Amino acid sequence: MNGLRALCLSFLLVPLGVWAQTLRLVADPWPPFNDQTLLNNGVASDLVSSALGRAGYATTYGQAPWERAVRGLQRSDYDVLINAWYTEERAGFGYFSQPYLINRIRLLRRKGSAIRFEQLSDLYSQRIAVVRGYAYSAAFNSDPRLYKVGVGSFVSAARMVQAKRVELTLEDEIVARYHLGRELSEIRDELEFVAQPLSENGLHILIRRSHPQHQAIAEAFDRAIVAMHADGSYAAILQRHGL
Repeated sequence: MNGLRALCLSFLLVPLGVWAQTLRLVADPWPPFNDQTLLNNGVASDLVSSALGRAGYATTYGQAPWERAVRGLQRSDYDVLINAWYTEERAGFGYFSQPYLINRIRLLRRKGSAIRFEQLSDLYSQRIAVVRGYAYSAAFNSDPRLYKVGVGSFVSAARMVQAKRVELTLEDEIVARYHLGRELSEIRDELEFVAQPLSENGLHILIRRSHPQHQAIAEAFDRAIVAMHADGSYAAILQRHGL
């Protein structure tokens, strides 16, 4: 009888309908945060699936290039985009959780370059390779005076900087260092970070607004992340991914 009471209590502690749901997660390849080749699909995927599992949701993981992942969320092919920075446009079709990680966005230049950055106007004369669809910061994305060259990935952007096709690119510092230590290792000594970061962006999950429980999912996720910080499981996940 005690076991039955405990089971009933566990159902009461989880939002109605959660136990029956499987949420379809999606992310673009963005190691070390998201990638099918990594442990538990990367550190962000690990944090998100662990938190949602703690909240009572089963999950599946899918991977697609960024623009395709966003379109898939809008078409209801997926329920949750794992790795979204906040923009008002995205808030129109998706519901944001609280941030569960912070991304420090930094510019990269060719080593020895005299380019400096203190304000956006310092960059107006430079060609900047950007990944199409990324929201680096509200000011950066909306400034029409910046000369942005759209590319498919940070790796392509970094190679364009090294080849002098553009002067700058930008990326989360952890992501950039990950690639510079791997497929960009042959050119990493030719590139360097600009000292001043462009921005710090909160990383959120984005739940499609067409999901009938979008707000409940976000709130359950937020509570789970708080609990994971408190009991040490959040830090343990970061540690097992080397962060």
